[in-house]
Order: sequence, then C-alpha cells, then structure tokens
Amino acid sequence: MALTESYMLPLQTKAPEFSLTNVVSGQKETLNQLKGNSGTLIVFMCNHCPYVVHLMDALVETAKEFSEKDVNTVAISSNSIVSHPQDGPVEMKSLALTKNFTFPYLIDKTQKVAHAYKAACTPDFYLFDADLSLYYRGRYDDSRPGNDNPITGKDLHTAFKFMLKGEQMNQMQYPSMGCNIKWDVGNSPEERY
Repeated sequence: MALTESYMLPLQTKAPEFSLTNVVSGQKETLNQLKGNSGTLIVFMCNHCPYVVHLMDALVETAKEFSEKDVNTVAISSNSIVSHPQDGPVEMKSLALTKNFTFPYLIDKTQKVAHAYKAACTPDFYLFDADLSLYYRGRYDDSRPGNDNPITGKDLHTAFKFMLKGEQMNQMQYPSMGCNIKWDVGNSPEERY
C-alpha cells in the first residue's frame, strides 16, 4: 500500500463525462443521468483500501445528507481487478448492498475515467456545482486510520455548505490521502505520459 495524495485537479474544471456500469443494477449510467440539481459529489474509492474502509460509514451518511439538498453522490472504483480481485464487480455489489448504498457504485474497468479526473488515490473526493464545475477537491477531513482524529467530514461538509450558498470558499483545500489507485500494467499515469 503506497500512501498517495490527490493530484488536486484545478478548480472550475468541468466534470468529464462518463458512461460506466452500475454494479448493483448491471446498467450503464452516465454523469448526465446521475448528476444532482444542486451539485454532484464524485468519489473514487474501492472495497479494500483501509483509508476508504475507515470512512465508509461516514461516507454513506454524507451521501444521504447531501441528497436531501439535491447533491447526488456517485462512487467509482477504478482499481485493477487483475491485481486486486477483491475490488471486482461481484465484491463491489456485495459491499453496496451490505452497506445500503443510496448512491450508485460504478466500475471503471478501462481506468479511462480515473485518468480523465486525474484521480490518484482512494478515497479521492470531487465536489461539482450545479453546472458541473469543480468547486472542491481533496480530503474528507483529517482523520486517518490510526491517527485518533475523529471522523467529522469537516473539510468536505464546509465546502458543501459554501457551495449551496453560492459563496466563494476562502478556506484552504487539502489533498486527500489514501492508497494509490491500482493501475493495470501500462496504464498508470507514469507509464502513459
């Protein structure tokens, strides 16, 4: 497990379009279908990463809270299922059902969507406004496995509140930290660019 920080995609970047399979329904779903009227939270995550596991229950609650304000959450797993079969679609579906996800869990088998968003780690959070312009990217909060800081969601929730008010956020945005995305051979950013 390599501790990796977010790339920190530039603010106001337009959300890249995608069409990915929802592991629960088996149906292809697009960003346009899934976006919220007031905003969209896109989370790159996976099943096995301890940093994701650490925040999982809080993330499920955050998605419910955000949906009450018409901000939809979309979770995407881009990990290689060759090297990490525990992040495959069957296991993803099982996790989504066990944890009662109220949001779609999509699989990015080609890893093209992770590249489009410049996702680097799990979890990696991207909060887009109603126009799908990037408002916030970075960490959920400063809690990590083993550091004893409480899970509050302060960073993400503060951005959410500012965004809904239509205000400029003057607070520093810190990168998320977690496991690196598990790239297929020849597909990592270092190998492609």
